[in-house]
Amino acid sequence: MYRTHNNGDLRLNHVAQNVVLSGWVQKIRNKGFMIWVDLRDRYGVTQLMFDADRSTKQTMEAASKLGREFVIQVAGQVIERESKNPQLPTGDIEILVETLTILNSALTPPFTIEDQTDGGEDLRMKYRYLDIRRKPVRDNLVFRHKVSMTVRNYLSGQSFIEVETPYLIKSTPEGARDFVVPSRMNSGQFYALPQSPQTFKQLLMVGGMDKYFQIVKCFRDEDLRADRQPEFTQIDCEMAFVTQEDILQTFEGLTRHLLKEIRGLDVAEFPRMTYDEAMERYGNDKPDIRFGMEFATLNSRAQHRNFGVFDQAELIVGIAVPGGNAFSRKEIDQLIDWVKRPQVGAMGMVYCRCQEDGSFKSSVDKFFDQEDLSSWAELTQAKTGDLICVLSGQTDKVRAQLSALRMELAERLGLRHANEFAPLWVVDFPLLEWDEDSQRYHAMHHPFTAPKPGQLALLETDPGAVKANAYDLVLNGNEIGGGSIRIHDKGTQSKMFDYLGFTPEEAQAQFGFLMEAFQFGAPPHGGIAFGLDRLVAILGGQETIRDFIAFPKNNAGRDVMIDAPAPIDNDQLSELNLRLDLKP
Repeated sequence: MYRTHNNGDLRLNHVAQNVVLSGWVQKIRNKGFMIWVDLRDRYGVTQLMFDADRSTKQTMEAASKLGREFVIQVAGQVIERESKNPQLPTGDIEILVETLTILNSALTPPFTIEDQTDGGEDLRMKYRYLDIRRKPVRDNLVFRHKVSMTVRNYLSGQSFIEVETPYLIKSTPEGARDFVVPSRMNSGQFYALPQSPQTFKQLLMVGGMDKYFQIVKCFRDEDLRADRQPEFTQIDCEMAFVTQEDILQTFEGLTRHLLKEIRGLDVAEFPRMTYDEAMERYGNDKPDIRFGMEFATLNSRAQHRNFGVFDQAELIVGIAVPGGNAFSRKEIDQLIDWVKRPQVGAMGMVYCRCQEDGSFKSSVDKFFDQEDLSSWAELTQAKTGDLICVLSGQTDKVRAQLSALRMELAERLGLRHANEFAPLWVVDFPLLEWDEDSQRYHAMHHPFTAPKPGQLALLETDPGAVKANAYDLVLNGNEIGGGSIRIHDKGTQSKMFDYLGFTPEEAQAQFGFLMEAFQFGAPPHGGIAFGLDRLVAILGGQETIRDFIAFPKNNAGRDVMIDAPAPIDNDQLSELNLRLDLKP
């Protein structure tokens, strides 16, 4: 027996018991005649005591040779500590060690295995197996497990069935780039790793499964950010014989249950907002509604005042920054520099102070009088002591720029509280979006999304105006889930492929299996997929998903621990009928 208890178990009521513990050496304090060792495992830390007067000479000698991260087993008696540690659950006791066995020695780790480590992110990713020993990382993985099990139990309780779908599938031209896998048995042909189980879950609905879910790995070969990984995990769900309202109600229930079980919070309101409204009020389709600073269109009160920048703009839009009049000129100049960065791309920013005496002071006083500026305050709902920030330009660009500024200001002002949760449904997305490069429409979600009822005919006359029967669930400014009601008949699906630029031959080659299935009695169906990595991070009070993934990849998509991706040798390439031509 390696242990009778774990290192988080023992309390004062265990005093005088003989126990066996195992774990890793975290700290050593050697006074010569007395040695204290902190022993760590997944469950906690227990202090060990080696006493020259009460431990054997052999045990003391073995203890003196210990190093950090040695794996050891000890047997001894639980005693009450003279100097208690209220920071530890086991801080009232310690183990007077009788025997010590070194199970494995260890090299000195490249960083300290403690809550506050001296290791940088790159170093910790290279030695991720050591980083996992640290309590913050370990707790994140345990937290992820708890969220996953809560999801599974809830959906199972709602009669959903978990079904596994294939990882080796067919590459499709829509969406992000696929990761492809060469087939040795089928020379010159390739599998693709799934970006989602989309078509398979629709086929499960044709198969009568009715309510499906899967916590599943998905893969996208796309540029990475802090909240993206080339492989990620979805809570993938589909239901048959449902309307959009059925799906929204079902997954409001799941989200409400998660917030209650995981965070102990009751969230009653799940407001709904159309895509167009979200863009107009917040400048993006996943707004953080925990704070204000809603957009106000100022064209009617800002144009035709001989200020050329505004007169030539398609959109002039502003926000009221609470308490912003307290910003110094230097701080405002820093904001102007911030919006001019290439990542944001604004040409500049106009501002107006709402002063304590009720007057207004702007950076464009030469062109606008007090009445004009007062109307800006009225439209933005600015109060005395606020600052009005105004951007102008092309509608889509300026909305994105002001949205970025809004979020930056919220961070600087401490308005995004990690322990506050504000869910939001965004509905009625455009079905199609125009791509300037290819000069054709693309599906905004995917080509299987149904248009809103009664709008199919608009595809003939005004395809950009067609709304999708699609919805996103947003939490704290992050899209945590998205889905749609699907097309479930061959005729409508064929028409959709046609509008997306597929020839009949291309549609048949790529999706013939799905079109054929629709001819055998496909029920109306729809679904949603949650990004588990992002959901877990937000529930955990963070927004960087890497902290909640056991073995994440870096921003270049590399696993620096195992050094992947990596070349393969010529024999493997030959087996796969591949050549790698490298130019000198």
